[in-house]
Amino acid sequence: MTTQIFQASTLYGTATLAAALDSGCFPLADRRILLVCNNALTPETSPGLDEMPGFEKLRDRFDDVLSYNAAISPFHPGGWAPRMDDLPLWERYLRHEWRLGDDDVTLAVESIQVNPSLSLAQIFTGAPVTVYADGLMSYGPTRNKIDPLVGTRVDRVLHLDLVPGLEPLLLTEFQVPGEIVPTPAFTKVLAELASSGDGLPAVEEPALLLGQYLSALDILTAAQEEDLHVRMLEGVAALGHTTVVFKPHPSAPARFTRSLEKEAERLGVELTVLDTPVLAEVLYQRMRPALVVGCFSTALLTASALYGLPVARTGTGLLLERLTPYENSNRVPVTVVDALLPELGDRAAVAEQRRGMDVDALGALVRAVGFAMQPRILPGLRAQTEAFLAGNLSERTLRYFKRRRLTSLALPGGLPAQLSFIPRNATVRRVARTARGLRRGVRR
Repeated sequence: MTTQIFQASTLYGTATLAAALDSGCFPLADRRILLVCNNALTPETSPGLDEMPGFEKLRDRFDDVLSYNAAISPFHPGGWAPRMDDLPLWERYLRHEWRLGDDDVTLAVESIQVNPSLSLAQIFTGAPVTVYADGLMSYGPTRNKIDPLVGTRVDRVLHLDLVPGLEPLLLTEFQVPGEIVPTPAFTKVLAELASSGDGLPAVEEPALLLGQYLSALDILTAAQEEDLHVRMLEGVAALGHTTVVFKPHPSAPARFTRSLEKEAERLGVELTVLDTPVLAEVLYQRMRPALVVGCFSTALLTASALYGLPVARTGTGLLLERLTPYENSNRVPVTVVDALLPELGDRAAVAEQRRGMDVDALGALVRAVGFAMQPRILPGLRAQTEAFLAGNLSERTLRYFKRRRLTSLALPGGLPAQLSFIPRNATVRRVARTARGLRRGVRR
């Protein structure tokens, strides 16, 4: 007997799995289990993906739907990992709870470098692993160094073709190949979910604003995120849009919409704030937006690549500055969106849907950023990165890198070697502060 376990935490990820199954990306099995992981900060008060509108359309691809949260309660899926000595006990326990018996198990998981995916791969020692990626992070490097006992068992990275021609860096340190989930299969699954938006307001061709709740990730402050949403609204109003729909992140606080409503009233814009937790792709099919605006949401690329909708980005410059540490896994998604999509304030670029880079240039940039993020995981990219920086150094290119990072890696664009000691020399910093203080005193 063979059992396939598909771990998922979002409806979007489940739709990706459904499309992969419909396309024959997975071999036949005696049993298929959808293992639902609720990774919300407080799972007890947040609905799981199996409670969201549209899930019933995906349910028939699986024989059973089980809860990972229930199996490891009271631990949190994202914060718990089994002790290495306890792995055989946990495998025996889960095989009993999920009625696996002595079945041969294969796994399909989301983010292999973190829990709960990593824990599952460790518990089911020896099980072949497929990693599926439904977002832009697949184009970036692996977030952490993975135990070879896990990494060498990954057979492929299944991903959507969000940027045709761009290849994922994820798990390439283990020579794991990428495999595309066919776009027609994915859009067919999304078409099945369109009816889940029956409770949506009847709005035709609005400007659609996508919220991401970046303050919850400590990327922006709450005030900065509110300001970002207001700038989205001001931007679309300046382009002549008078009908606007805002799709907030399901976990975002209500105050985020109040500031938008005040600004919409001031601008004379008809604003609709959605309170139904549906995928952005459902809105694309139901409303056919005249323009989709966001920061670096994956939904911007699905709008452009899958539905041919006009898109614009805003706030990515601020994000490139604020993302810390440099190896933050959101850096490549922000880089891809910033380099590829038109800026909301550039009226001509938005109207023409002008791309910032062709796919070859974007691929070289992503590999260079990926090496700068994870030089120990991807040492083989050093020569390519040096060549890219040596031939493409400009104000535009350097926005994707940090001078200190380039200096520490001895890459082109860093500080000259004779000056590289200055940022870390306490005496020099103290003298510089004293000089600045004397200068201010003289001016007064």
